[in-house]
Amino acid sequence: MTMMAPQSLDQQEDEEMLVPHSNLVEGPQPLVESPQPMEVASTNNAGATENQASDEPQASRFTWTIENFSRLNVKKLYSEVFVVGGYKWRVLIFPKGNNVEYLSMYLDVANSANLPYGWTRYAQFSLAVVNQIHSKYTVKKDTQHQFSQRESDWGFTSFMPLSELYDPSKGYIVNDTCVVEADVAVRKVIDYLTYDSKKETGFVGLKNQGATCYMNSLLQTLYHIPYFRKAVYHMPTTENDMPSGSIPLALQSLFYKLQYNDTSVATKELTKSFGWDTYDSFMQHDVQELNRVLCEKLEDKMKGTVVEGTIQKLFEGHHMNYIECINVDFKSTRKESFYDLQLDVKGCKDVYASFDKYVEVERLEGDNKYHSEEHGLQDSKKGVLFIDFPPVLQLQLKRFEYDFMRDIMVKINDRYEFPLELDLDRDNGKYLSPDADRSVRNLYMLHSVLVHSGGVHGGHYYAFIRPTLSEQWYKFDDERVTKEDIKRALEEQYGGEEELPQTNPGFNNTPFKFTKYSNAYMLVYIRVSDKDKIICDVDAKDIAEHLRIRLKKEQEEKEDKRRYKAQAHLYTIIKVARDEDLREQIGKDIFFDLVDHDKVRSFRIQKQMPFNLFKEEVAKEFGIPVQFLRFWIWAKRQNHTYRPNRPLTPQEEALTVGALREVSNKAHNAELKLFLEIECGQDLHPVPLPDKSKEDILLFFKLYDPEKEELRYVGRFFVKSSSKPIEILTKLNELAGFASDEEIELFEEIKFEPSVMCERLDIRASFRFSQIEDGDIICFQKRPVPEGEEKFRFPDVASFLEYVKNRQIVHFRALERPKEDEFCLELAKNHTYDDVVERLAQRLGLDDPSKIRLTPHNCYSQQPKPTSIKYRSVDQLVDMLVHYNQISDILYYEVLDIPLPQLQCLKTLKVAFHNATKDEAVVLNIRLPKQGTVGDVLNVIKEKVELSHPNAELRLLEVFHHKIYKIFPLYEKIENINDQYWTLRAEEIPEEEKNLGPNDRLIHVYHFTKENAQNQVQIQNFGEPFFLVIHEGETLSHVKLRVQKKLLVPDEEFSKWKFAALSLGRPEYLEDSDIVSSRFQRRDVYGAWEQYLGLEHSDTTPKRAYTANQNRHTFEKPVKIYN
Repeated sequence: MTMMAPQSLDQQEDEEMLVPHSNLVEGPQPLVESPQPMEVASTNNAGATENQASDEPQASRFTWTIENFSRLNVKKLYSEVFVVGGYKWRVLIFPKGNNVEYLSMYLDVANSANLPYGWTRYAQFSLAVVNQIHSKYTVKKDTQHQFSQRESDWGFTSFMPLSELYDPSKGYIVNDTCVVEADVAVRKVIDYLTYDSKKETGFVGLKNQGATCYMNSLLQTLYHIPYFRKAVYHMPTTENDMPSGSIPLALQSLFYKLQYNDTSVATKELTKSFGWDTYDSFMQHDVQELNRVLCEKLEDKMKGTVVEGTIQKLFEGHHMNYIECINVDFKSTRKESFYDLQLDVKGCKDVYASFDKYVEVERLEGDNKYHSEEHGLQDSKKGVLFIDFPPVLQLQLKRFEYDFMRDIMVKINDRYEFPLELDLDRDNGKYLSPDADRSVRNLYMLHSVLVHSGGVHGGHYYAFIRPTLSEQWYKFDDERVTKEDIKRALEEQYGGEEELPQTNPGFNNTPFKFTKYSNAYMLVYIRVSDKDKIICDVDAKDIAEHLRIRLKKEQEEKEDKRRYKAQAHLYTIIKVARDEDLREQIGKDIFFDLVDHDKVRSFRIQKQMPFNLFKEEVAKEFGIPVQFLRFWIWAKRQNHTYRPNRPLTPQEEALTVGALREVSNKAHNAELKLFLEIECGQDLHPVPLPDKSKEDILLFFKLYDPEKEELRYVGRFFVKSSSKPIEILTKLNELAGFASDEEIELFEEIKFEPSVMCERLDIRASFRFSQIEDGDIICFQKRPVPEGEEKFRFPDVASFLEYVKNRQIVHFRALERPKEDEFCLELAKNHTYDDVVERLAQRLGLDDPSKIRLTPHNCYSQQPKPTSIKYRSVDQLVDMLVHYNQISDILYYEVLDIPLPQLQCLKTLKVAFHNATKDEAVVLNIRLPKQGTVGDVLNVIKEKVELSHPNAELRLLEVFHHKIYKIFPLYEKIENINDQYWTLRAEEIPEEEKNLGPNDRLIHVYHFTKENAQNQVQIQNFGEPFFLVIHEGETLSHVKLRVQKKLLVPDEEFSKWKFAALSLGRPEYLEDSDIVSSRFQRRDVYGAWEQYLGLEHSDTTPKRAYTANQNRHTFEKPVKIYN
């Protein structure tokens, strides 16, 4: 399971489809008709869903013939309903694109609105637009998805370019008819809501923290190597250790719970022991890297203990790198250890083929001879042979590779087989070195298969394990464990394509083929001769006593909580606040109202208990006779304050606790909140309570000290509603410890939401006139003297409460170091934009606050938001900190070289200038007014670079994926030019292009290679594209001479190049005698990027030192364990 943040539709990763920002399967997406707000959701669409599926799928093909296609005047169009696997489906298309210049096409659950709550259905499917002229050019895309109420459609927003679809010469629309095919295969889905893993399998799963399925699959694999588990249990830990700070204890705790719990186990303690924060847990990391880092940490922490060397004993093998001269007697060898082996998948059909490739002998000859100190340059053989293999052999399959031509990581989904029994002594021990101990039998049994489902940008991990090496396999998929057969664990994880038979022949009879995105990523084998030692018994005696006690106590506490929760409906929680709580909290924990009810004494009382019996329990608890207790009901007022409202009546006290809660609590929650009134005499012993008439009002008093900026509770007493505040001044001075004649001011604390209201009380008006009632709060202070107004920050209680309400500690971070707090400032939520940058400028020692640019914080990703705050675009600090329904306390800052208002009127473009005579491009940051033109950009470039001659003319190109898409007109405004996703390239216009003859052609020339993938030839462009003038009647041989001269390619290398005319990615190779101009149409070349002269050769150019598009923030991190 991974975290998913759907993006708005204007962000495309490639020409085929839209991809969410991070940690999600590449490819298809749900239908989104307009940009959506960010949403954090768990998704299993990559392969977790596939793992819920069981039994053989039911498959069918639906063909939809759409007539009068070009005349459709609708935004979206549904097909008729068809049935597969007992479910109703339909195809949804957007003939003019779903807000993109592509045909958009989705598979939709036809009756989703009428299905029961919580329904799901899983399908593998492909969608195709049939080419009615050449079927081999049919555009077909496949994917898989778990359909639900939330995601009832799934497919491809960018299925194929509209320009290609509507071009009558292409064959997709013939006689204004378009043919769409949908191949759908449906599997039944197990209901996991009621599934009990422990009951069904004897094992429990691990909870996913957000994107930790990769870790869960590895931990289950390690746990099910009993020798490893036993060693972990024997690592010394003490009862004083905390799991969150000790990797050994956290791992011991996790393994113990996996062994003895009845439900799935959380991994938070373990990730905390790694030193990971929440953000790390939401990052998709790499299984292989985590495995190495974790084993290194454990190896280090096992040193000096009884289990020292366990990691090496289990996982360490050795191989020998050698170089052997052929013609002289010389051999160089080097022994190296390994904990896992990385095996090639690409180009290998199975594990044995990968081992063959691993030990393949490389010949060092010709220009690549080996230099021996004794014998000089010599023809040699170079290779690797194994000295010994470990008892537990971990094989990492290289499913992910860096594609140098496309400059991206790709996932290899090719079919790759692995045996149940692996014999590494095969063919007379061809993998072994001469020094290997041939008495050790290197025969292995497959123990675990770790699977990755999805694409290069993320996906889902799970594991198939047979814990005792028996015939029974189990699948560990986060919280769920299921029994699986050998076919699911082996064959279905080979990868490649899955072929499903036709059950309902339609447009044609070809079988359904789906790329399998789920495939093995790591294999664990156990040597047969070591099986009994490694698959050993691990029981309670292997677990330290302090660990057993600690974990047993944890289990009991968990059971108590469960029981408590199960019986909650029989009880009422009564929270009793007293004067002591008010004194303790006011001015420390709280400033407004009277008490935080979560921090007062609470009682869990059976609802059937009479309240009078409860009073006796309270009397016993506080040591006060029951006749001295009076209970008040709290009430929530319309202004959102919460105050004691009235004493309980004798009739109410005669009720049961449950009934009293019902009549007193309109919110109908499980709690009853009371204020306990006790009167104490001068000796601090309780005395009888005064009678309360309707004329009596209970008031609460807070004292404010402007010098100390301190607010505290000083007591409560009754006043007559007809009396006046002036009559209680002496008593208040006594409570405050002031002289009896001290002049004081009184304020009524009225409310604090959404804003503070604290108003002066007229001491000469009656309490009734001032609308004072039971539970009201009177704040008082010494009367400020005129000079004190300036002396104190907050001279009166109203200004102090305003400050308390709005104060905000903000953690500032430099944008280039977004994980590090630099400093904190105490600000106010109602500070203006100017207030904030001025305070920040003071802290940074800057004279000009307008040179500061602020960026808000994303509470979900724990990263800066991609867009900074514009100058004075927000009213208050709180607007900068709010993120959906959360308030952050983090802001990022940059110090600019010019004021922000000035910068906002400018457009900054990153332009790569290609000099006519130099290889290296110069990257320039051009800053101009937004109303500036391309001509202005080129004039600036002329001043900054070295030109071939003073009168050279420049042009600005848009380059994407090694193709030229546009030449910008000189008059075009730069405001809308996007350099985030496209590369902007400036270059001199060659003289020959300025003087084109009437029959000359200016064509695009691109470098390319061919790659075979899934039985299809794919063209990959690379290098720098360019324009070339082609003269009428000019043969390819002449053109080749000019290309070679332009690119300065040596003869030997150039002789290997092939030339082809390409249209829509299909090469037509040219002979030297061919007339090149005849292959290119007369039309505006600037829009003809799909038709070009291709130069086919291997990509040997070094990568440039610059990157055209740098994302503002990176979302991928290496695995680090900090503790």
